[in-house]
Amino acid sequence: MLGREPTASEYLDAAREMAATGRPTLARLLAEEAAERTTDPQEAARILQRFPPLARED
Repeated sequence: MLGREPTASEYLDAAREMAATGRPTLARLLAEEAAERTTDPQEAARILQRFPPLARED
C-alpha cells in the first residue's frame, strides 16, 4: 500500500480478518474506517452493523 490510501474494501477485508482471528476491537475500528470511506450511507450502515461496538467495561 505504498504511495496510496487504502480503499474501503481493503479496510473491510482487514476488519473481517481481525474478526476471524479474535480481535473484535480492531475489527470494529477497521470497519468504522471502511464505513467512513464508503460513499453510500446505506452501505456504511450495513458495514457497521456487521461489526457491532463492544460493550464498555467500567
